[in-house]
Amino acid sequence: MRIPKPRRLLVVAAIGLLCACSGSPDRTTLNVFAAASLSNAFTDIETVFEVEHPDVDVVLNLAASSALATQISEGAPAHVFASADEANMNRVADLMVDSATIFATNRLQIVTEAGNPLGIETLADLADPSILFVTSAVEVPIGRYTAEVLTRAELTVRPVSLEESVKGIVTKVSTGEADAGIVYATDAAAAHPRVTSVNIADEFNVIARYPIAALSTSDAATRFVTFIRSDEGQAILREFGFGSP
Repeated sequence: MRIPKPRRLLVVAAIGLLCACSGSPDRTTLNVFAAASLSNAFTDIETVFEVEHPDVDVVLNLAASSALATQISEGAPAHVFASADEANMNRVADLMVDSATIFATNRLQIVTEAGNPLGIETLADLADPSILFVTSAVEVPIGRYTAEVLTRAELTVRPVSLEESVKGIVTKVSTGEADAGIVYATDAAAAHPRVTSVNIADEFNVIARYPIAALSTSDAATRFVTFIRSDEGQAILREFGFGSP
């Protein structure tokens, strides 16, 4: 389960006590590159994992999967990669220790300014040229998933800007710089009440599949991937709204 805030303080204290009692033992640094939409869930997972594995120091690098795949391809020292889509995971296939496995799923929702002042109710409303719509480039998973949804709905929607990640879309909408965007349901929920969510009809929606893979033969990388797929790791992901693989 997710650690409640008061308990998190005890967890942090426990980590410090463990280090102090053992005379500052060597800790293995584990660089985990994870999709921006995993930010909240993986921050909690980092805390829980480090309590259970005090010899490992997890360092999260959170960004769009496309940006992370580029960094990894260019030699960034990633030990684990968790992507929001399989396309970007496949870009680093040559570096995987084992085949990637799907560990979570997600769905898409429309987000509007808080209170939905323009009364956006369906995908079709986004095609109104007066609506300031933002998304990401198709290289970014949320941009590709959005394009797929709009294609299914047979709609042409012209964005006023392309954001680097799903977090950028949420920020533009929540601050009133845009009227609407399409994001993952988990990000929409995390941004409430700064944004209002509008469901996308099942016939047009897509299932986002999240793969994870170790890019290092280190024991720490193996343990982290195993934890993500364990009942405990899956319970944390479920709490943040992610679906089962």
